[in-house]
Amino acid sequence: MSMELRSRILEELHSLILIDPHTHISALAPASTTLADILGYHYYTELAHSAGMPREQIEDPSITPREKVRRLIENLEPLDNTVQYGWFVEICQALFGFAEDRITSENWEPLYDRAVELMAQDNWAQQVLNKSQLQAVFLTNDFDDPLEGFDTATYIPCLRTDDLVFHLAQAEVRERLERATDSSVTDLASLRAAVTNRFDHFTNRGARACAISLPPDFSPHRISDGRAEHALDALLSAGPDVDPSSSQAVAQSVFWILAEHCDAYQLPFDLMIGVNRNVYEAGVFQGQDLYDSRVSLIQYGDLFNAFPRVTFPISVLASVTNQELTSYSWIFPNVVTHGHWWYSNTPTYIEHDAAARLEAVPRTKQIGYYSDMYKLEFALPKFNMYKRILAKILSERFVIDRGWTEERAVALGRQVLRGNVESVFQMPSYDEPA
Repeated sequence: MSMELRSRILEELHSLILIDPHTHISALAPASTTLADILGYHYYTELAHSAGMPREQIEDPSITPREKVRRLIENLEPLDNTVQYGWFVEICQALFGFAEDRITSENWEPLYDRAVELMAQDNWAQQVLNKSQLQAVFLTNDFDDPLEGFDTATYIPCLRTDDLVFHLAQAEVRERLERATDSSVTDLASLRAAVTNRFDHFTNRGARACAISLPPDFSPHRISDGRAEHALDALLSAGPDVDPSSSQAVAQSVFWILAEHCDAYQLPFDLMIGVNRNVYEAGVFQGQDLYDSRVSLIQYGDLFNAFPRVTFPISVLASVTNQELTSYSWIFPNVVTHGHWWYSNTPTYIEHDAAARLEAVPRTKQIGYYSDMYKLEFALPKFNMYKRILAKILSERFVIDRGWTEERAVALGRQVLRGNVESVFQMPSYDEPA
């Protein structure tokens, strides 16, 4: 009964047309052009490197995309037990008609050629969206992105603010901000005006969220204008050589200004908490960062209390932090659980963390999943993975254990997969297709 029940619920979940609430897609080049774009995803390069493939072979700038794929395929065998390998196979089967269950040195070349042929079609990106049951995807846009040349109803802007908070000491960042706003940052008032300019720019072009990735030692607190002004003066004078206390004060101040603007503009503020950058210095590109178990959401208590009207969709890097996130969303009306991020994005952790949230957090305060993808092809296997796990949880823990009807369980699945994305991010007139 359990497997049949799970299959029926999964079939209902597969029928949903979804909105992906967090990706790194480039709206001007959303889909892949060769299999090198797919295997270049950091999951594969960092796993291949971890299994013994030299970084120099992976990141050799002189090789063609075909040669890069050949090299990586020859080093995939130690990865075939991983869910990430499973994503790659599922992409090739569902999108390129690959008929086998393993991709090897003997069978990859016809697959490569077939993928290149299909990806060259003018409407390939839309084909991938359709096959993936995706109506729209959120982007991750730099603060100076002109947001031009794409349909913002399909590719939804999101203001990413890491550079403003943590890298304002860099002359290049300040120059980008000045070019984007046509004004100079000389004091706290002009910095606030620049942030306002960016919020106007993004919201006028359909942005539905502000977002930032945060290190484990960051604790946002309000900084007095006097202290912020003094620290900003020091930063503008010394640049990267500014003393750490001033740098930290500026980061605190800018972050708080962003939260104030999210309040004023009624934008959710996505917080992705716990990344420790460059832990493995010899790692491949994007394969150097890890989580830090010393992070705690108590560091954000002042923020959540200070901005009760701002919705904070929270992603935590490690499953070990999930119980704390669940409890904060349990208590704080403005804290929402958001997806299964990075090192928590494997079936074992997803099942544990999603079940805990579904059992403890109000159903309106959970965004089930996002892909975090860089190319559109990854939406299909990633969302399919989540839907299989969600169907298992709903069938076993809700229908069998708690006596829910299938219809009621499916309605909960629909809400965390689609409905809450629309409500949390206040999607305007975004009706789900029939």
